[in-house]
Amino acid sequence: MNADYDGCQYVGIDLHRRRSVIVRMSGQGERLDTVRIDNDPVALGLELAKAGPDPEVVLEATYGW
Repeated sequence: MNADYDGCQYVGIDLHRRRSVIVRMSGQGERLDTVRIDNDPVALGLELAKAGPDPEVVLEATYGW
């Protein structure tokens, strides 16, 4: 995976109660990074910042959100 990609990025977040999975992808569909984080605003912000200033973001939330 290429964590240093500097083009347009898409971020997918699978949000769960305690932990979430974040996937960053290039515009061509190449997976750049996949991480699992504890749900914490700072951790989420740090992961989103890796995608650059204007990433496209999609969120999937489970029951209860």
